[in-house]
Amino acid sequence: MTPDEHTNQEFFLDVGDGHRLYVQDWGLADAKMPIMVLHGGPGNGVDDRDKRKFDPTVQRVIFHDQRGAGQSLPTGSLTNNTTQDLVTDIEAIAQHLQLDKFVLVGGSWGSTLALAYGIAHPERVAAMVIDGVFTAAEAEIDWFDQGGWRQFFPDVWDQYLDSVPAKHRQNPTAYHLKTVLGDDPAAAKQSAYAYQTMELALLKLDDRYYPGNYSTYEPGAILIEMHYLANRFFMPADYILKHAGKLTMPIYMVAGRYDLVTPPVGVYELNKKLPDGHLTWTINGHLRQHEALNVHRLMVNRVTGVE
Repeated sequence: MTPDEHTNQEFFLDVGDGHRLYVQDWGLADAKMPIMVLHGGPGNGVDDRDKRKFDPTVQRVIFHDQRGAGQSLPTGSLTNNTTQDLVTDIEAIAQHLQLDKFVLVGGSWGSTLALAYGIAHPERVAAMVIDGVFTAAEAEIDWFDQGGWRQFFPDVWDQYLDSVPAKHRQNPTAYHLKTVLGDDPAAAKQSAYAYQTMELALLKLDDRYYPGNYSTYEPGAILIEMHYLANRFFMPADYILKHAGKLTMPIYMVAGRYDLVTPPVGVYELNKKLPDGHLTWTINGHLRQHEALNVHRLMVNRVTGVE
């Protein structure tokens, strides 16, 4: 993410464990209710496209790259990189910027992290606006890594099976997770590429997307995502659903009816448990685009007092 005329400050925040987070404070410095954006992945980082979702003349937005992601240092580090660490980092940023309360905005993994932070620090969160909601419940993780989605993408599933040795076709994701986090760089690259190819098909709802030319492919962020998936996102089973009652702040959720990455039943079950949940359905997939993007902007404006 590059600074522009609306950037108030950018800096690296030392959060311990050898990690320094890239942070950019952007928009109207004295806005009534700051927004903190939590990016997806895990490992994707923030970029300039994220700024398009906000109005810097009336909103103050805090962006940061999570541990190992984007411009944060050390790049790609998996050491001391867990959900609990990322929750602690959000609190460190809030304290550094002297934010008493703020709105959390996130999609996909960003929604998971927002919910986890809200459970740990409910007094800090004025509201949430989240989409592509992933609670990291056991059923959601199993849907993705055990191929529940193959009913809709049988060709992608077969291609995914072909990416592993025959004896591992029972559970291709387990094989790729073990290989990508192993000691053989060439095998790790092959597994990362196969996994990301599968994921892109589900994200784009199109089997023609690939991570790029294999000879120049760099796994980068996908290694962090696979590190989290291999560790069941570093949370006890169904942790967010079991603690949803602590999330008493207004939570606005946008869900795509055709989300094959985080199936809609997950956000539906979460909404039933939330004291102040507001769920809007869109004709969309997992990505925040088209109708979902417009709904998302309207909700962010509402909770920050911008009409």
